[in-house]
Amino acid sequence: MGALLATILADLPNLDALGLGKALTVVADSAPPAVLLLDIEGMKCGGCLRAVEQKLLAQPGVRQASVNLLSRTAWVELDAASSTDPGAQSLADALAEALAGLGFAARVRDAEEAPASRRERLRQRHWWQQWRQLLVALALLLVSGLGHLAMAGQLPPAALTSLLSHQAFHALVASLALGLPGRQILWRGAIGALKGLPSMDTLVGLGVTSAYLASWLGLLWPAAGWPCFFNEPVMLLGFVLLGRFLEERARYRSGRAIEQLAQLQPDTALLLLGDEPPRPVRVGGLRPGDRLRLLPGDRVPVDALVREGSSALDISALTGEPLPLEAKPGTELAAGSLNLEAPLVLEVRRSGRDSAVARIIQLVERAQSRKAPIQGLADRLAGGFTLVVLALALVTFLFWWLWGARQWPALLVAAGHQQGHLGLIHGAMAQGVMAQGAIGPGALGPAVSPMALALQLAIAVLVVACPCALGLATPTAIAVGIGQAARAGLLFRGGDAIEMAAGLRKLLFDKTGTLTLGRPVLSAIRPQPGVTAERLLQVAASMEAGSRHPLAFAVLQEAERQGLAPLPVSDGRSVAGAGLEGWLQGQFTRVGRPDWVDLAGQPGPPADDGATWLAVRQGPELLGLLAAADALRPDAAATLTALRAEGMSLGLLSGDREAAVRRLGAEVGLEAHELAWSLTPEQKLERLGQDRQHRPLAMVGDGINDAPALAAADLGVAVGTGTQIAQETADLVVLGERLDGLLRALVIARRTMAKVRQNLFWAFGYNLVVLPIAAGVLLPGYGLLLTPPLAALLMAISSITVVVNALLLQNE
Repeated sequence: MGALLATILADLPNLDALGLGKALTVVADSAPPAVLLLDIEGMKCGGCLRAVEQKLLAQPGVRQASVNLLSRTAWVELDAASSTDPGAQSLADALAEALAGLGFAARVRDAEEAPASRRERLRQRHWWQQWRQLLVALALLLVSGLGHLAMAGQLPPAALTSLLSHQAFHALVASLALGLPGRQILWRGAIGALKGLPSMDTLVGLGVTSAYLASWLGLLWPAAGWPCFFNEPVMLLGFVLLGRFLEERARYRSGRAIEQLAQLQPDTALLLLGDEPPRPVRVGGLRPGDRLRLLPGDRVPVDALVREGSSALDISALTGEPLPLEAKPGTELAAGSLNLEAPLVLEVRRSGRDSAVARIIQLVERAQSRKAPIQGLADRLAGGFTLVVLALALVTFLFWWLWGARQWPALLVAAGHQQGHLGLIHGAMAQGVMAQGAIGPGALGPAVSPMALALQLAIAVLVVACPCALGLATPTAIAVGIGQAARAGLLFRGGDAIEMAAGLRKLLFDKTGTLTLGRPVLSAIRPQPGVTAERLLQVAASMEAGSRHPLAFAVLQEAERQGLAPLPVSDGRSVAGAGLEGWLQGQFTRVGRPDWVDLAGQPGPPADDGATWLAVRQGPELLGLLAAADALRPDAAATLTALRAEGMSLGLLSGDREAAVRRLGAEVGLEAHELAWSLTPEQKLERLGQDRQHRPLAMVGDGINDAPALAAADLGVAVGTGTQIAQETADLVVLGERLDGLLRALVIARRTMAKVRQNLFWAFGYNLVVLPIAAGVLLPGYGLLLTPPLAALLMAISSITVVVNALLLQNE
């Protein structure tokens, strides 16, 4: 983008006279550096996220890094030197190698890669591996549950019951469980611990291994008095795998926005080759200049230009526009538009990877990888959370082994009565005996010794802790919010943009192209007495037919709408700064500035009404006057009224003249003190800097001269019909012609941040409540004992809860 602006500055030396030169130089100097997206495998919790982020930031050439646990991607911003260095690709490879040293497989996503088709994306999700994980988890839970029932004598006598109650059988099952489905968890947990980066896998692996080794010690050395509870690591692994399966399913649903956007682009298109019948080809093979046949009911495969035919197209999936687009020869169509009526012949303008859908998908992917500032606290806490849990587990073990069990010996008797139950002891401590409080099958076995009770509680602490909930609390809600906004034609640049939009207090608007359409339309037709409006308009359109002036476009558009065909003109010519003249119907005709056309004493146009007036004379007769003005967006006034009702302060910063700004302000309901006119881009920047009372504030614009203000505002908002520079600078892009998308964006942002706060409250609250319970704080007074299987179930539920809560955004 910096190179683009440099070219503009070189080619347009008069920009300084317009007050744009210095402002554009500021934008060019602050052009965004190169950005890389990394797909990372193996991240399971906030500890993993923190380790990956710190490793990336430690690499030379990296300016910023943001890691998303939900999508398992990293957004890496390179500094200016690295982004222009031809060795940038080697730097990307170095980042992948650095993460591989931590045990995380990373792949640099190719920015030029075409969006994967739906079938390819399904293959990439490894659905068979996930369903296999579910089946293994259910099998482990079934075997473990039957084993608990058999040892508790709750199954009828049979050979199977005899087998299930034999410790050697459960030792074999536990060994297979740890060696097969649990191997990956144990391996990753061990690698993380050895590298000083313990994770959720470290906690689960340590808990499972502790129970497994203690059971072998009790089996091989009965005199030690250690219980054999081989069932427990099996049930614990079953709950962990089941929880991760459900979590993956919920994660997939929260990220379906990209999948739905990708489905807008079909996999194949009908290619026209001369007079031969259309041939189906893959979209990825299309190149600019190819001709395509688009049938009714099909979606436009790539950005293309209509060459033959007319039809109506549904563009609501891309821009949120409720009304169909009327396409005719010369109309440019964006990929993903749905053809509603008639066949069209299209010419490819951009290949599939450069299409509108592909660019939107890239924006959404990058946005979901950029975290909100509120996530920083959760990530910092999650990074050291695993170490805190390990320390708490050690303290819990030492306390109950060396002191707690001796202080309350009745707990050992009560724990011994818990064989066959999943997790709670409650009862009358005053009587010195604990009553059974069964809530389900499965037990850690009789805790008949202080060592066994201490080990049971320490394992529960290791397993019940949930750094995953902390790591997922923010990105799940942000991902759902960004996806929901994208489906409505609203493109947030990242979680930071959503958080800023949720807290906005003031909105400042540009005038031309933002509150107005940015192109002139006829606003008045004033024929002289005895002249019809149709004749006046037809003569003007006939003279303007060969002109490319914006006012000519306004006249021709209105004539076409009224079905007035242009008449032949001879010897027509353009007079710079004045208008057009030529011979029409045998008479010398002029269309242009009223003082040039000669009004012959007739009343002229009103002064300072904000419109541009044209006079039309044919021969000696003055036919009348035409007025062209930049039309107000149809929903501008209603949108500003709704924003004010939401408590927003509003303002208008325009480079236009005072009369036009005041007239527009009156139309949209802005007060005089909320208007500013005749501002250069530098003066707009000064206005933004002076307004300290209403922070944070947003600037809404569309043109080159708005780019500096968009970059300087707390939130830059670009109207989607604006220039590429404005869209690149903005934090939020509102696609389509309607301005009410801005109100929708603010609503989505506020709801998203409400979900983020709810998730963080749950994630912090869960760990603050269950960790002390797992450590046995309530055991002496209330007889509440949390066993490892129940702890594993609670841990899984905690992660799933934050994802499901984020998914509720889709129903709001």
